[in-house]
Amino acid sequence: MDRDKIFSWLKAERLSLADFLDDLGAHEWETDSLCPGWTVHDVAAHLTMSTRSTLLGTIRGVIRARGDFHTMVADQARERAARFTPAELVAQFRQTAGSPRRALGAGPLDPLVDALVHGQDVARPLGRVREMPEGPVMAALAHVHDSSFYGARKRFLGTRLVATDLDWSAGEGPDEVRGPAGDLLLLATGRVSGLAALSGSGTQRIAARLGGR
Repeated sequence: MDRDKIFSWLKAERLSLADFLDDLGAHEWETDSLCPGWTVHDVAAHLTMSTRSTLLGTIRGVIRARGDFHTMVADQARERAARFTPAELVAQFRQTAGSPRRALGAGPLDPLVDALVHGQDVARPLGRVREMPEGPVMAALAHVHDSSFYGARKRFLGTRLVATDLDWSAGEGPDEVRGPAGDLLLLATGRVSGLAALSGSGTQRIAARLGGR
């Protein structure tokens, strides 16, 4: 896919998300996000890190987390949230919205997935709506579906996914899951909250695989 197109989508999504975060009240920043154990403040801190991470910092973080990548990411997000105020984090996020840097091992589409999904992680618990643009969400969904990193291959084994609001489908098998592309993206990245708007014979099996997360 055209990297310039991906990058233009990413920059626009980051700036839109920065505006969204800038509009939040103090109590909203301390609300639990869809990421277990993370507040909205923690998620915002995490979002500023993809353009600021270094190889040395990643190595140190992995060692401190005893080799657990997800623990490292969570620890770094909380540490950064403790260091910077919401206003400072929004300024940092906006400042590097146009940066091509990305986290170690990430591909061109991964930062876009991060921005789209984390935008929902903070918006939905607050009862706010963040629309996901058609082009970006289709590209992100296709990427996550085919990537081994997000666990979607195993999660959707034997399942056909069908977006009801966009011309997109993927996978094959006896089961089917249907619904808005944005909710399919949340499910593909392990968010059980995405199931609420989905239907089909595969939903119960996938809910069981997610274990209520």
